[in-house]
Amino acid sequence: MSETAARTTELTSQYSAQVAGDLERNLKEQERLSGEIEALQEQLAAVRHDHTVLLNLQQALGIPAAPDVPAAEPVTAVPAPRKKTAAASGAAPQAKAKKPAPAKKRTSKKPAAAASTPQPAAPTLVELVREHLAGQDEPRSAAEIATALGQQHPGRAVKTTVVRTTLEGLVAKNQAQRTKQGTSVFYTTPDTAERAAAGDQAGQQSA
Repeated sequence: MSETAARTTELTSQYSAQVAGDLERNLKEQERLSGEIEALQEQLAAVRHDHTVLLNLQQALGIPAAPDVPAAEPVTAVPAPRKKTAAASGAAPQAKAKKPAPAKKRTSKKPAAAASTPQPAAPTLVELVREHLAGQDEPRSAAEIATALGQQHPGRAVKTTVVRTTLEGLVAKNQAQRTKQGTSVFYTTPDTAERAAAGDQAGQQSA
């Protein structure tokens, strides 16, 4: 009976440790997903802002966007008149089929002109975090990076949770490295980590 009791206690301790680890991973996953959702919402807001800017530019350039949409409708409605006129004459369908052709060329040229003018787009949070991290010589925490980006881009709402999620995504892609000092987590680029390691080795050899 003592052996079975010992095995039972061992299994209980193993299961409890496994459940505790699973709970911790679950909480981290929830935090990561919530951060990704916030990042996507921020990107969606930026895209919608760009959409309004493009519409304003289109109106300023005098490009009629709404009248071009009905021009494509007669093209889809052409098969109905073709069936009616095919019994009467074969020349009428050809004349109707040729008329919508210039409308297609006009619609293809106008969006090209509108798309070529508003090229500047706001950089994504991933690009901002990667560039800021690459310019640092020492590891930085998510809070430090969020504060720096908030000062550099006052028009954008940069949250620490979103920055931490972005950093974890860069770590998963081997574009950043994570180090832990006590209870704090710091991030750096692989190049910075290699330079720091080479400096430490040079210091040890000189000593």
